[in-house]
Formats: sequence, C-alpha cells, structure tokens
Amino acid sequence: MFRISKEFHFSASHQLAHLPADHQCARLHGHNYIVVVELAGADLNSDGFVRDYHELKPLKSYIDDHFDHRHLNDLLNVPSTAENLAKHFYDWCKSRWDEVSMVKVSETPKTWAEYRP
Repeated sequence: MFRISKEFHFSASHQLAHLPADHQCARLHGHNYIVVVELAGADLNSDGFVRDYHELKPLKSYIDDHFDHRHLNDLLNVPSTAENLAKHFYDWCKSRWDEVSMVKVSETPKTWAEYRP
C-alpha cells in the first residue's frame, strides 16, 4: 500500500462549554491547528502518484476560507473537539478523493486526534 500525506495549518478559537467550569477547555481559548490528510492506494496512477499533491489545494482553500481565524463553535454542529474536526475534514476530503484514508488534527505539538474508518 502506498501512502502520502499533506499538512495544512490554521488558527482558531473554541470553547467546550459542556465541560466543568474548572476545566481549561471550558474557557474560550485558541490553537494553532495542524491538519494532516493521508491518502492511500494499492496502485499508482500513470504519473506514479497515489494522487498529485497539487490536487489537494482545494482543502487549503476550504480551511483558509472557512476555518482560519474563526470561532469553531460557530462552524460545527458538534462539540469543537479535535476528534470532531478530524471527522469533519475526513468527510469533506472523502467526498472529493476516494483515496483518503485518515485525517489527523493536532491542537498542540503534543496532542492530536485521528479519524480513520
């Protein structure tokens, strides 16, 4: 199996108000998010790619236009956790590229969530 990944960045705020008041994520705060999308395939196309990285540019535009410097609570119909963001970006990507196998969302260099079916 061949696998490729591409990384995207955005900054956004969120608040997980359903948590106890003394939980740090219950307060309004922000992160510099990193989104990694992975595509996989058993075979390569005629150019020798799983998919040309250039074809992933729409994800950058989507993130820049809809998520960068926004308040995530206003954008999602579920709690704005890294887990839910990973699933959201996975679904968005999967609707465009069949080869998508995983999306990882990092809130900090030491914390991340992955979604893979």
